Amino acid sequence: MSHYTDGLTQLGQSTSLPQNPDEAVLERVPNPQPGEGYVVRFTQPEFTSLCPMTGQPDFAHLVIDYVPGDWLVESKSLKLFLGSFRNHGAFHEDCTVTIGKRLVETLDPRWLRIGGYWYPRGGMPIDVFWQTGPVPEGVWLPDHGVASYRGRG
Repeated sequence: MSHYTDGLTQLGQSTSLPQNPDEAVLERVPNPQPGEGYVVRFTQPEFTSLCPMTGQPDFAHLVIDYVPGDWLVESKSLKLFLGSFRNHGAFHEDCTVTIGKRLVETLDPRWLRIGGYWYPRGGMPIDVFWQTGPVPEGVWLPDHGVASYRGRG
């Protein structure tokens, strides 16, 4: 096994979906290009959580961009972390910002942003955006490419 995967507990293993975000383990691997300014993007178009008031499902399209420092997030652990929200009751804003903050806590990236494009409930979509600060100079950052919600017509 590579030194990049030393200490990982989920990659290559049969791993159950955590019951909630607090139980989820985000893992990291060394950045093989630590001196380079580049963006890593994860897109989760089928994110789900529960409304904390009604228990009804909420759906979002998430886009996470970060400029790594010394660490990259291990993608299987990120998928399991995001999946752990499936039975978790929280408002859109809380889900979106919590995900961003957990990634920052785990990775200590040079920069991170998350866009939560939430599908309408009660006729109103809610989009939530959070970032750690200005984009580092010299980094190419493409647009999220997610259109604002619009109804038919």
